[in-house]
Amino acid sequence: MATLSISEVTTFRWSFQRDVQTYARLGLTSLGIWRQKLADYGEEKGAELLAESEINVSHVYFAGGFTGHDGRSFGESVEDARHAIEVASLVGADCLTLYTGSRGGHTRNHANRLFETALDQILPVALDNEIALAIEPMDVRAADDWTFLTDLEMALELIDRISSPYLKMAIDTYQWGEDPKLFSLMYDLIPHLAIVHLGDYLHSPSVDHERCLLGKGVVPLGAIVHCLTENGYDGNYDIRLMGEEIELSNYEDVIQHSCQTFQQVMQTLHAS
Repeated sequence: MATLSISEVTTFRWSFQRDVQTYARLGLTSLGIWRQKLADYGEEKGAELLAESEINVSHVYFAGGFTGHDGRSFGESVEDARHAIEVASLVGADCLTLYTGSRGGHTRNHANRLFETALDQILPVALDNEIALAIEPMDVRAADDWTFLTDLEMALELIDRISSPYLKMAIDTYQWGEDPKLFSLMYDLIPHLAIVHLGDYLHSPSVDHERCLLGKGVVPLGAIVHCLTENGYDGNYDIRLMGEEIELSNYEDVIQHSCQTFQQVMQTLHAS
């Protein structure tokens, strides 16, 4: 059965403790952890707070940067990913979202080799901790420093080639909501999906990641969820909103509106 979580990036200004306590008070049973907030609060203490609040963790956000574009060495990025996997295990997360890092000055082949070498080193850690690594491709207009995987077919080919039960994919409707490939590839995507992030926009994806309230933009959320469900997806949905409009909003209103929008989509689906 599909479950709903809120990513902590949605409530950017709040602390980890406030996120957990407020989400629980508003009736949510799952959240997506932003590693920086958890680290600021304390990882062990954070795991205890989650258990006390009876809040599950849909995913941990994020690890990656294996191409070195962010200034870290390859070894540092791999070690950080290993730690992120252990953190995901500590809090009982379903998956860890993973970004390749920007292609930067590398050839595409070399960037691919770096990422696949990183996977060779961290997938055994994922296996030991039973944490799925969810690669997240992005629209080329928004990818910038995040990832060189800017094509759904390319991401699927990579996952098929590695062929590990612990290598999955994360899809964000902000990135792919209006891309016809999302619908044409849906049947192939479903077996590999670890999580679906829900985002909406009034303007096309960009490096600023300016999102709007769910249902207020042009992303066909109902059609996407319907297509996912029709093709057998019953996993995690995660509300991921950010940008100036969201940051200036009342976060409790954002959460409640988002949850209501998702519930309306699901009710329409079940009524059809």
